[in-house]
Amino acid sequence: MKNVVKINGYRIMSTINKEEIEAIGDAHASSATETPLRADAFDKSDDEKIKNIQHHFAEIMKELGLDLTDDSLSGTPYRFAKMYVKELFYGLNPANRPRTSTFENKYGYQKMLVEQNINIDSSCEHHFLPIVGNAHVGYIPKDKVIGLSKINRLVDYYSHRPQVQERLCLQILKDLQKTLGTDDVIVVVNAKHLCVSSRGIKDKNSFTTTIEFGGKFADPIYRNEFLGIIAKGDN
Repeated sequence: MKNVVKINGYRIMSTINKEEIEAIGDAHASSATETPLRADAFDKSDDEKIKNIQHHFAEIMKELGLDLTDDSLSGTPYRFAKMYVKELFYGLNPANRPRTSTFENKYGYQKMLVEQNINIDSSCEHHFLPIVGNAHVGYIPKDKVIGLSKINRLVDYYSHRPQVQERLCLQILKDLQKTLGTDDVIVVVNAKHLCVSSRGIKDKNSFTTTIEFGGKFADPIYRNEFLGIIAKGDN
């Protein structure tokens, strides 16, 4: 059965029912390796987006029965809209990708380089609730090395968009492989999902681990060395 919904002039067609929608969300599933974006995603300015989101979120608050004339609530729609566009989801716009300056590997360094416990502050694309945790990144340089803070900034950039953890892990990996000119990259993400802890099953203790790698890290010797390093860092 197809359901057609019209939102802001756009006809959105869905072939799934409410039960299937809930099931997809609870499974944290996604079929896309790239963030799903419309072709006109960046036609509007940030200010236009903030204005529109402010209006629509005010309507949501009204539907919930909240009094927007209250001093504490009156500015919430604007604060919410600005937060979404400028902060939580700034990573949607490719123009905001950080400069990942690389340098010639003049030292001829060929051993593993690991940056660990990088903050993850993301959002689940199924419920728009926080995903919070850490990323651990390792690579074996060839001709290029990258400034350590650039790895952190790249992780932050891909985190600040609606995500599923598997995609986040893969996007960080692919970008670093391209930037460094080597497949010898590994990424591990450990994170707690508030869509698991604050709704549904409401499990407060579980967390999710994802791992993506390429090149030499397909060899268990290299992969286990990396995993051993991050395990020591957690102790």
